[in-house]
Amino acid sequence: MHDGHSRPFHSFSPSSMGAPVSTASRGHRPARLAAAVSALSALLLTAGCGSSGATADSPKAGASAAKGFPVTVDNCGVTTTYTKPPPRAVTIHQHPAELMLSLGLKDRMVGTAYLDSAVLPGLREDFDSIPQLSKAAPSFEKVLDTDPDFVYGGYASAFAEKEGRSRKAFADAGIDTYLNRENCAGEKAVTMEDTYAEIRTVGRIFGVSDRASALVSELRERVDKASEAVRDARDVSVFVYDSGDKSAFTAGGKGLGNELIKLAGGRNVFSDLDDVFGDVSWEQVVDRKPDVIALYDYAGTGIAQKREFLLSQPALADVPAIRNKRFVVLPLTDTLVGVRSADAVSGLARGLHPESFK
Repeated sequence: MHDGHSRPFHSFSPSSMGAPVSTASRGHRPARLAAAVSALSALLLTAGCGSSGATADSPKAGASAAKGFPVTVDNCGVTTTYTKPPPRAVTIHQHPAELMLSLGLKDRMVGTAYLDSAVLPGLREDFDSIPQLSKAAPSFEKVLDTDPDFVYGGYASAFAEKEGRSRKAFADAGIDTYLNRENCAGEKAVTMEDTYAEIRTVGRIFGVSDRASALVSELRERVDKASEAVRDARDVSVFVYDSGDKSAFTAGGKGLGNELIKLAGGRNVFSDLDDVFGDVSWEQVVDRKPDVIALYDYAGTGIAQKREFLLSQPALADVPAIRNKRFVVLPLTDTLVGVRSADAVSGLARGLHPESFK
């Protein structure tokens, strides 16, 4: 599935890497949507009369600003001005949900959807208290049924136009949207600074900048501690195996995964791949002789099969990682811009340099 990155989201199968087909409803908009659009039109007319300082093209025009607001955010080419913290938020994909919960925003969340991994233990109780709209991305109508005023997407597919969930469609219904910044980095490589900036931005939107700053400080400290532990260790060459049989789908140099490996005292053997993810040949894997293979884990499934598949390939027999059976496992969600990045650096560092943590 193309989710802003060229990464398939499904259980591992060496012989079939096809994406799941969405079954989201494409039916007509419910009556409540028409009412929302009518209300928005009336609001814009009021703003146009000059009764407030807001512009007519702002969905928040005419609203009273809360303390510390207005807050204006430019996100992936969409500029939004918030006059108060959104009271009813929906998250699509796991990493936005965990970020919001880590900021203590459970009471603002009216729905979530689409798990990639097991929820962090410390957030499980709060996560379970939030309505689950669907196992995959919910339909536009399903999201609207929660009466949200804010939708936070983790991958570009959260706002897939072909599924009727475009950011414009939500804007037309008077609902603000925000997309995880990893999906709009452009030519710039994604780093941990993007993770910290994402947390701070969401903190600003919800009026909890103090909590965001505290969380960033905590994560930065954990990353620095893990990196310091392996600072003098030898760089270990790492091949990321996401999926694929005829070719290997791997992490390139533009995504956060590349940065995580570097911070953990490793070297991504495909850091020269000018993309977040991409396909490489098995001959290239053999030529680059990785010391360790990092397996990306999708919701706790397929790791044993991935390992068995790699170990069974005669062409890979002389690759150091295969010969020494050196694998590390990373939950997919750990590799994304969100609150798990520090866990990924720590876990990778221990897997690459176990001698540094004895």
